[in-house]
Amino acid sequence: MTYRRISYAVWEITLKCNLACQHCGSRAGHTRANELSTAEALDLVRQMAEVGITEVTIIGGEAFLRPDWLEIAQAITQAGMLCGMTTGGYGITLETARRMKEAGISVVSVSVDGLEATHDRIRGRQGSWQWAFKTMSNLKEAGIPFGCNTQINRLSAPEFPRIYEHLRDAGIFAWQIQLTVPMGNAADNSEILLQPYELLDVYPMIARVAQRAKREGVQVQPGNNIGYYGPYERLLRGGDAWSFWQGCSAGLSALGIEADGAIKGCPSLPTTAYTGGNIRDYSLRTIIEETEELRFNLGAGTPKGTEHLWGFCKSCEFAELCRGGCSWTAHVFFDKRGNNPYCHHRALTQEKGGIRERVYLQRRADGNPFDNGEFALIEEPINTPWPENDPLHFTSDRIQWPEGWEEEPNLASSLVSSSN
Repeated sequence: MTYRRISYAVWEITLKCNLACQHCGSRAGHTRANELSTAEALDLVRQMAEVGITEVTIIGGEAFLRPDWLEIAQAITQAGMLCGMTTGGYGITLETARRMKEAGISVVSVSVDGLEATHDRIRGRQGSWQWAFKTMSNLKEAGIPFGCNTQINRLSAPEFPRIYEHLRDAGIFAWQIQLTVPMGNAADNSEILLQPYELLDVYPMIARVAQRAKREGVQVQPGNNIGYYGPYERLLRGGDAWSFWQGCSAGLSALGIEADGAIKGCPSLPTTAYTGGNIRDYSLRTIIEETEELRFNLGAGTPKGTEHLWGFCKSCEFAELCRGGCSWTAHVFFDKRGNNPYCHHRALTQEKGGIRERVYLQRRADGNPFDNGEFALIEEPINTPWPENDPLHFTSDRIQWPEGWEEEPNLASSLVSSSN
């Protein structure tokens, strides 16, 4: 049969990086021991086109630190696939931006994780915020459309509305947001992670910013661990009747490729538990079609699709459709998928019952790329005093609203109420 299931690939072409981010899931910095050669990379491009992939995003580490990165980008474009790029933006000159345009890179996402001091702190390098904005200016001059991606955690959340204003003014057309989760370096810095209960204050803020962004022509794109059937679900996912979370797409429409040729169903998933095979050992088609690690979502819509669920997610009314939210998020918290603490519907349901959830680190991560530790989940009365030794605790009164922002009227009605 003609195989046309997976259409989008995210390809880490090197693990080498010029930043040292506190939340980096892949612990990027140095090249992997055995990264693909140019010839192997170009052959992989051919195989991606053959299995029906239509869009490839090259990432790192920092993709431009690989010497043949533009050759790879050009090959992706020449094979008829759309080539995008995600970058930390530290060091993309105007000359580089023009060469990117020539190579066929058609869209770029620049990572911005806070206002200047917060961004530089999170990304481990002074001047990285300034460079991110310089890079956006250079992309604009070179004629490459660009957006941004932002991690929401306890350091960046208070600044979220002001981050938006800076990005809007820089000329982004889209803004992808996601919650920081405990993979790699973030597992070692778990104090910066939002607690599940704090989502009750985070989501009204996100919705208010997203509504303003929509008015001002910026498309907010929620990452796979944002949302889930809360009152702002449709607003965040685009606004039409079918704009709501419909389950993990790893191995269904998405593919992740590591720099040494390891293939996963999603670029974020932990390497050990989810690698289906290596491109050096098997063809891409064989890995996609035959390995269990890439087929775990094939039961979607059948009783098998919910067998892995446990905890709150097992008894949830949205279980069959949602299938436990983002597999990556659940796995890096609990070392297995199927119970996702980062869920707005869940936090709201528990609030109604007078309880809240908190997570704490039980087992540290080993220190490898894409690894995770293990967290314990505490359920406690909602009015329990917050631990005193937690200075980063996020509440709505810490949000830095820009001057002139009136309360946004008439925020989106809930998925539940609007479907009754």
